[in-house]
Amino acid sequence: MKENLVFEHGKKIIVVFIGALLNAIGMNLFLIPANVYASGFAGAAQLLANLFTDFTPMKMSTGILLAILNIPVAILGWKKVGRSFTVYSIISVALMSLFLELVPIEAQSPDIILNAVFGGVIAAIGIGMTLRVGASTGGMDIVALVLSKMKGRSVGTYFFIMNAVIIITAGAVYGWEKALYTLVTLYVSTRVIDTIHTRHQKHTAMIITKKTEELKKAIHDKMVRGITVVPAKGAFSNEEKEMMIIVLTRYELYDLERIIKEIDPHAFTNIVQTTGILGFFRKD
Repeated sequence: MKENLVFEHGKKIIVVFIGALLNAIGMNLFLIPANVYASGFAGAAQLLANLFTDFTPMKMSTGILLAILNIPVAILGWKKVGRSFTVYSIISVALMSLFLELVPIEAQSPDIILNAVFGGVIAAIGIGMTLRVGASTGGMDIVALVLSKMKGRSVGTYFFIMNAVIIITAGAVYGWEKALYTLVTLYVSTRVIDTIHTRHQKHTAMIITKKTEELKKAIHDKMVRGITVVPAKGAFSNEEKEMMIIVLTRYELYDLERIIKEIDPHAFTNIVQTTGILGFFRKD
């Protein structure tokens, strides 16, 4: 069990490392040279770096500003979201800030559309990989999750507001053409992330297993979620089993998959998107 835990942590760190590197490559080789903005805190740091350079005697790099912006967010995430999730998010932000300083800013093409599309795709692959192993790229992921818990609105609403502020500010200061190309990047990024890892906020898992009690204990040790258990019978084998039904957030999906794999690798699990819930759903 301990070896499995070490392996899981090691795999997470490797994926977070690759994701952070891809983010930095997408920004420094495509988006930043074309003055096209990324989404979330990365785009905010990019925009602030340009504003500092163009309107003040100070010059701040995108990597340093990204790290500074994420300091209060890390504290917020530690208190409100969860320590494991926040630790990996901090590692992701630290690595991305480092890579933004190390990867040279060099334009790969004079075509702004190519830069917007390829930069968005490469950065989105990094984000999607990171989300898939139960971590995040920090910044807006954590802020949106906390606000969603406090206000009851979807995470997507807060992503939209944050990105709208970036686009409007960039358009007002640097021209609306750049802002429109930023929309192209955001659209491409969203589609790629959707392909790699769903951005849907809630999911329902239906687990058919013979090890109901062991799974219930393992799940409740890791997360506070209600579980409904109903009898199930195999149509072909006539084996008596049980089906566990649990609704959870996308941030808990990785942990659930790992628990099922450890406790009952032969369990049949169907995970579907949940568009709405009537009744109690624990938000903290």
